[in-house]
Amino acid sequence: MTFTSISGPHAGLAPVLDGAPLSDARMALILVHGRGGTADGMVPVARAARALDAALIAPRASGNSWYPNRFLAPQEENQPWLDSALSAVGSAVAMAAAAGIPAARTILVGFSQGACLSLEYVARAAAHGEAPVGGVVAMAGALVGDPTLPRVADPARASALTGTQVVLACGDADPHIPEDLVRRAAEYFAALGAQTELRIYPGVGHDIVGDQIAALRSLVDTVRAELPA
Repeated sequence: MTFTSISGPHAGLAPVLDGAPLSDARMALILVHGRGGTADGMVPVARAARALDAALIAPRASGNSWYPNRFLAPQEENQPWLDSALSAVGSAVAMAAAAGIPAARTILVGFSQGACLSLEYVARAAAHGEAPVGGVVAMAGALVGDPTLPRVADPARASALTGTQVVLACGDADPHIPEDLVRRAAEYFAALGAQTELRIYPGVGHDIVGDQIAALRSLVDTVRAELPA
């Protein structure tokens, strides 16, 4: 499930590129901002994780929002923005692949709305038996859609994300992202074979904290250590 172009409301917005040039980089970070945030605003996250030797690709949302309603709304209520947002993430992933960077060396990093979008993108790819990236770090996010509708991993895809590392990290006092939905998302990705890590922070609200950066840094270091000499 990769996209070579962006369709819908987010079309025509080129991503922010930073870090190592795509032509030289051997790994990539796709940085997905939250509602009201900016693509440029995600670059310091990669810097803090010491990932400037990676190609940094940060998609941009029209009006700085990927979809208009809460992530808890039925998916159809966030259309066509949601599918357009997913195509923006897919376009960034495809950009890294076109530069010769393997999926295993590409990490999706999202905050808030961007974290929800990152998880949803990988979940949809896994539903087609694909592992589009090597890792996901979702800072304050969960799967997109009405939580009263159960989402059960297809047993036929139980190994779709084998080798993919998924970190879900969120505060238990986050007013926007219910803890139980973060836990439910972790269970979903584990059922698809992902190496899933759940980090819940007592008393933390809707924010990026040092431990989330540390988790990203650890994943970046893991990918870097596996680069061929």
